[in-house]
Amino acid sequence: MKYIEAIRLSKQLPEDSYLNSIPAVEWLADEYELAFNKPVTFFVGENGTGKSTLLEAIAVGCGFNPEGGTRNFSFSTNATHSELCDHLTVSRGIYRPKDGFFLRAESMYNAATYIDDQDKTPACAPPIIDSYGGVSLHNQSHGESFLAVVQNRFGGNGLYILDEPEAALSPARLLTLLSLIHGLVQDDSQFIIATHSPILMAYPDAEILRFGQEGITPTSYRSTEHYQITKQFLDDPQKMLDIILK
Repeated sequence: MKYIEAIRLSKQLPEDSYLNSIPAVEWLADEYELAFNKPVTFFVGENGTGKSTLLEAIAVGCGFNPEGGTRNFSFSTNATHSELCDHLTVSRGIYRPKDGFFLRAESMYNAATYIDDQDKTPACAPPIIDSYGGVSLHNQSHGESFLAVVQNRFGGNGLYILDEPEAALSPARLLTLLSLIHGLVQDDSQFIIATHSPILMAYPDAEILRFGQEGITPTSYRSTEHYQITKQFLDDPQKMLDIILK
């Protein structure tokens, strides 16, 4: 299932905007649009190439809170998101998602605080935290709370945007996340994920988009630097250490 078909720049950015120097944004301005061809799309590449900037703009363009959460999350601890969302048009498919979440590792603490604060206000409805497993996300480790959101809050038929989820998870828990993603994809969900993890990138039949100085290009799993460097290191750690520690 694809709820987002493509994105494009709908109007030119101001000439003095720092966004013009980001390779992914420059590429999007030249190439007109970026299409999403699979239920799972990975944004990969070096730091500073625009992965998280573009992911955030897509999330905000779809109505999500810039700091993460559902479309109903309205908190703001520091309004640092870029203006790219105001210049981006999201082309949607014929179906609308019934669920959705923008999950970003760097602001997970803020989202957890928002949930706890909302539950302090008396309401006729069940506590919000019940939808996240019933235990405050602050009372769990970073990785446990991250998985609790996916396991309990992601309900399927949804659009899920994840920014570097590997920051919170051990290799074993990344495998758990892969399994959860697969179950949700089978339940008509779409994922767009910015990641550096070769474990996550191995998801079968995903589209991997490499962000580089030349812009955004499709690539294969084994062609990513993440896979190649990780494999070289694991094949001969001492050789790699001898090279980099000289």
